[in-house]
Amino acid sequence: MGHVPRIGWMSVRINKLVAVGVAAAALTAALAGCSQSSNGSTGGDGKIVVVGAENEYSDVAAQIGGKYVAATAIMSDPNTDPHTFEASASVASALSTAQLVVQNGVGYDDFMAKLEKASPDRTRTVIVAQDVLGLPDSTENPHLWYDPKTMPAVAKVIAADLGKIEPSHTSYFQAQLTAFDNSLKTWTDQLAAFKQNHAGAPVAVIEPVVDYMLQAAGVDIKTPWSLQAAIMNGTDPSPQDSAAQDALFTGKAVKVFLYNQQVTDSVTSHFLSLARSNNVPVVGVYETMPTGYHYQKWMEAEVTALTNAITNGQSTEKL
Repeated sequence: MGHVPRIGWMSVRINKLVAVGVAAAALTAALAGCSQSSNGSTGGDGKIVVVGAENEYSDVAAQIGGKYVAATAIMSDPNTDPHTFEASASVASALSTAQLVVQNGVGYDDFMAKLEKASPDRTRTVIVAQDVLGLPDSTENPHLWYDPKTMPAVAKVIAADLGKIEPSHTSYFQAQLTAFDNSLKTWTDQLAAFKQNHAGAPVAVIEPVVDYMLQAAGVDIKTPWSLQAAIMNGTDPSPQDSAAQDALFTGKAVKVFLYNQQVTDSVTSHFLSLARSNNVPVVGVYETMPTGYHYQKWMEAEVTALTNAITNGQSTEKL
């Protein structure tokens, strides 16, 4: 299957989830009605106001900014479809006063550009993970935070930009960055150990949510990309792809089935049923960081769940 363009990827998703457009329009209206403007100043409590489009990005910003940052996220509920969000006065107020915004890009959160335009501020800094990584709009998999290379690169830019906003705290932000980078070692060591011990392990997926991490772990993703892309884009997979996926379970050709725990439908339910009935361990993965986790602990938990599935057949459908 060819590359999925940014606009096409998001427009198909929105056609599937009309609530996205409704919520975005409501939030845009709320933003337009906000009278507050950051004008490059800190928040009322003296902290730098940071907004992440997704809570994994706001969490990293909060870790880098520490005591000098007040970070919030637009998409933060791990129990709902991450491609929808609720418009609220608090979100509108946060974004209208944000001095730093961190978002994913690659079509995943294109609504952010509209919201930022509705609340213009020439002093606001916007960090886009796609741009930090130098990725083209045609990048097929938008779930960049599962790539071990993403957050260290984004965190470095966050630290630099926070230092520009508050130069007197530059050394603090750099120290926080060093601590964050060091804290990722447990996760990357897990991935290296998994790759050493289980390289080539066959797995099935439903969407490419966690593909970047699986690739870093050296597993063999057996699910056809065309099926993954179809599910991600809100379209039905072809009969041929569905049959191929079915055979992975009935033929016991995979050791784990990883599915998007936040977005389920009849297709997902069918594959889940097949996996369970054929004693294939199931691991639920998330697009939105689960409650009670920091980014690095979330990533560690996903690798632990994968390892438990491979080594002892244990399912972890929810973290």
